[in-house]
Amino acid sequence: MSDTKIRSEFQVHMLNEQGIARASALGEVFSDALNKIEALVPAGRERAIVITHLQEASFFAKRGVATQKENQL
Repeated sequence: MSDTKIRSEFQVHMLNEQGIARASALGEVFSDALNKIEALVPAGRERAIVITHLQEASFFAKRGVATQKENQL
């Protein structure tokens, strides 16, 4: 194994009950948004791009929750 310390940008964050609840709440918010978008925007390239960006935004929102000490084990 290497002696390289894992930087904070790449560490895994184990969530406690509060963190899991917050991450799940975010998942619901993004799911609701996508359901509404799919009802308004026809399938195609534009909608696919929206989905990709929502996935990206969801990732960073959940990472924001995960990096807070109060949400970690």
